[in-house]
Amino acid sequence: MPVVMPIFGTRPEAIKMAPIVTALEESPLLDCVVAVTGQHREMLDQVNDLFGISPDHDLNILQQGQSLSDIMTRTVDGLNRIFQDSKPDAVIVQGDTTTSTAAAIAAFYHGIPVVHAEAGLRSGDLFSPFPEEANRKITSQITSLHLAPTSTSKANLLAEGISEADIVVTGNTVIDALLTTVGKEIPFSDPALEELASSGRKVLLVTTHRRENQGGAMQDIGRALARIADAEPELTIVLPAHKNPVVREAVLPSIEGKANVIVTEPLAYGEFTRMLSLAHIVLTDSGGVQEEAPSLGKPVLVMRENTERPEAVVAGTVRLIGTDEDRIVSEVAELLHSQAAFDAMANAVNPYGDGKAAERTVAAVAQLLGVGQRTAEFGL
Repeated sequence: MPVVMPIFGTRPEAIKMAPIVTALEESPLLDCVVAVTGQHREMLDQVNDLFGISPDHDLNILQQGQSLSDIMTRTVDGLNRIFQDSKPDAVIVQGDTTTSTAAAIAAFYHGIPVVHAEAGLRSGDLFSPFPEEANRKITSQITSLHLAPTSTSKANLLAEGISEADIVVTGNTVIDALLTTVGKEIPFSDPALEELASSGRKVLLVTTHRRENQGGAMQDIGRALARIADAEPELTIVLPAHKNPVVREAVLPSIEGKANVIVTEPLAYGEFTRMLSLAHIVLTDSGGVQEEAPSLGKPVLVMRENTERPEAVVAGTVRLIGTDEDRIVSEVAELLHSQAAFDAMANAVNPYGDGKAAERTVAAVAQLLGVGQRTAEFGL
């Protein structure tokens, strides 16, 4: 039976890979051997525990102050040793992290077919997001099977000369993971969030960590949040603060002591999905949240100048607003005080998936390895 090795190392990868791992383990056609790099550690382990994933290989590469070069070299070196001992028939990498690109390169060097989940996302700017845009383009060059989440992503790949026969539109597995998790009503570890959940107050959920926003832009975000908190006393702002001290030093000083701002440690995935379901509006510079929130009918304001996920912008559930302080304040105010503006975004159709992406993924991999057939693509 062919052996398929999903490889991942960060929390976002783990969330999106978990449904694939589950589907592979349930498949009668394929064996699944899981490898993790540990590019993230605590957050990665939380997701694996939530979904019951026990990695067969763990490179545990995380080191204090690690650089992108450190992640790349330790991942390639660690996987080189694993591949020398046991050569899987295919590897699956996810998205655009340094782990995913390093794993794809390591597999390519060993002649192992690469399957790229969430393939074909493009912002059009090699340096935004950094290094993700370059990572995803590099990975595409050495991939045997491209699993595009949407028809837009497929079109990006076709425009770069990828053969249509090597592309399958699956939908995004983040929707599979979200729909599985959100109904569990996982308790909050922070009592303030549990109290908020039963209060009926409107919630503005904020996430910010994007590398290109660090510095002055992130300070603008902090000042904007402070102004929103002062202007909207009936609103509660929830900010799960990223661990990066550069992020915290830029954002937190402006909102310290605000009675209607709750700053927490990063939320475990189950807790985050519950908070997402409670939110009235989402303000973010994250990629994955742009996909998750529309599934729950949440308007998303994206603090970036561009996005590799334009489908929701076109659909109307996501709006790019940049990081200008005044713009952030005015956009949030409009959604809070204009029901028409809120409804136009909240009721837009989510273009990212239907909860069956992992099923399509496993079928496509089975066909690649000559033991099965693809199923109908997402959107057809």
